[in-house]
Amino acid sequence: MAARRRGPSPAAVVVAVAAVTIWVAALQMEAAMAATYTVGAPDGLWDMQTDYAEWVKARTFHPGDKITFTYSPELHDVVEVTRAGYDACSSANNISASRTGNDVVPLTAVGTRYFLCGLTGHCDSGMKIRVDVVAAAAPGPGPAAAAAPTSSTAAAVVVAAAGAALLLLLNPRLPLW
Repeated sequence: MAARRRGPSPAAVVVAVAAVTIWVAALQMEAAMAATYTVGAPDGLWDMQTDYAEWVKARTFHPGDKITFTYSPELHDVVEVTRAGYDACSSANNISASRTGNDVVPLTAVGTRYFLCGLTGHCDSGMKIRVDVVAAAAPGPGPAAAAAPTSSTAAAVVVAAAGAALLLLLNPRLPLW
């Protein structure tokens, strides 16, 4: 009687390695799809001369993006506030405050974020910004859609590959083809 081999079959190992490779590729693709925006650039920075309403209109923000506030910390700051604080130009009950002169804010979820300069008179002079973070649109039909896979597509591939690998690892007698 032949001894039964223990452990996963070579085919199961190949599938598991492929699943991990796809998962890593999907993570890298998602990171590559994120954008970093310097508030006010290219014509300005976080200052009192930039029209932030116009600057925001030209951009679409998605979860995973980052916004960077670049400014002189002696002259300005960045305060995240609620909508009420934004509307009243008040940093009294702020969510967070930064004064590095190079503040990076990750946009992690869909929703609206409000920022202003907390120095007296700066917000009233227009130094405030409303950032609407929206979900990434699913690609429509056609060649452009095929060229731009979404992170949900990548996630579906990862889940399918991981499920196949797990199935083979749990039952190494299943045929591969």
